[in-house]
Amino acid sequence: MKPSKLPLAGACRCGGVTVEISAPPLMTAACHCTGCQKMSGSAFSLTAMIPGDAFSVTKGDTVIGGLKGPQLHHHFCPDCMSWMFTRIEGLDAFVNVRPSLFDDHAWFSPFIETMTREKHAWAQTPARHHFEGFPPMEEMQKLFAEFAAAE
Repeated sequence: MKPSKLPLAGACRCGGVTVEISAPPLMTAACHCTGCQKMSGSAFSLTAMIPGDAFSVTKGDTVIGGLKGPQLHHHFCPDCMSWMFTRIEGLDAFVNVRPSLFDDHAWFSPFIETMTREKHAWAQTPARHHFEGFPPMEEMQKLFAEFAAAE
């Protein structure tokens, strides 16, 4: 559930924007909300929650797409329009990065799944924890600690 070698590099589909992480994720997730379904074109989106100071865009610039509201900032490659990462205003501690961007993503498995009340009946993940909405903020530290201890 964690990359075996860091730093880990990745790119959008066309390679115009590249990213790098220098620390393992705080947690991994699959989100079943209808917004993620629409943006990913799939039954859910996958996320690696990377510490904010361990994530960088190493080449190119992104554009904001998806919901352009005051809280969520979904970053896309301006050329191929790959959904690359999401920053949540006020939560600078982590960046939600799409793990399929990484050159090596075989390590990825969702630890939690969110918004299961909106999921397709046939959509299954191997996540250990399941939430009808988003995990309550008071549970996040416990989940981060459990994920960090997991092998």
